[in-house]
Parts: sequence; C-alpha cells; structure tokens
Amino acid sequence: MRRSAPLSVAVQATLRRGVPSARRISGWARAATGARGRGAELVVRIVGLAEGKRLNLGWRRKDYATNVLSFPPVASGARHVARVWPRPLGDIVICAPVVAREARAQGKTLEAHWAHLVVHGALHLLGYDHERESEAVRMERRERRVLAVLGLPDPYAVPQGAGVAR
Repeated sequence: MRRSAPLSVAVQATLRRGVPSARRISGWARAATGARGRGAELVVRIVGLAEGKRLNLGWRRKDYATNVLSFPPVASGARHVARVWPRPLGDIVICAPVVAREARAQGKTLEAHWAHLVVHGALHLLGYDHERESEAVRMERRERRVLAVLGLPDPYAVPQGAGVAR
C-alpha cells in the first residue's frame, strides 16, 4: 500500500561545510513527522546568507537571514494537495551560517541545533506554531519529546555559562 511508505525527504544543499548528511536530516524530519509524515514528501533546502535573506525578505518582509523557514505546499503553489501522490508536506529552508552562529552563541553542539531546526521546521508543516503562548508551549513540548527520543538535549535549556542569543 502506498500510504505505508515512510516520509520521502529530498535534501538540496547549496553549500556543504558544517551541514549534516542528508541521511541525518531525513531521520530528524521523519522523527518529527511520525505517522503523519508517512506517504508524504518533504524538501529540505540548505542555503547561504544571501538566499536566506532574500527568502525571508520576500516571504516575511524581514530584511535578514533567519535560521529556518517553512513553506507548506499551498504556499509553494501546489493545488489539490490531497489528490497528489506522494502527498507534498512542504519545504523547509535552513540557513547554514545562521545555524552555526546560533549554535556557538547558545553553547549548543552544531548537530543538536541542526536537529532542532529540522524538527521545528517539520512541525510548522504539520500545523504547529508559536504565535500565541499556548501554541508555543504545545510546539516546544513536542520538540522536546522528539529530540529526547533522538537522544538530543532540550533545545530550550540554556547551558551553564552560555549567553542567550538575542
């Protein structure tokens, strides 16, 4: 049966330095989406500062590169998503230089921060959000659970001696 296929993840990297393998990224995305990702297709695009800034400006009207952006299939132009096979889950764009800078500033390992941002982006595609406090609590709880299953630390805990990036 087609619907039992695992989440299909395509990783597109415009740069490679400091970027986890496609296999790692796929595993983190599958852990985040769980059963809801089965039979779906996800694209994760790794970009540099210029593309990250251009996308954030174009979609969010913010003139800087951000760590992660999520684009549901409707935002990327797909019509009649329920009838398409495999079902498009959406696209995640991660800006590698921002991830590296944040990991250093927050005293986190690069792998843990990458995993968190892949999970965070995938959860946005499943409908999680953090615009209101109640939504943020729900999303952060899910992120913590997924990352704990992966053997990774709580992304919201501040390591001793580390400053919080603002």
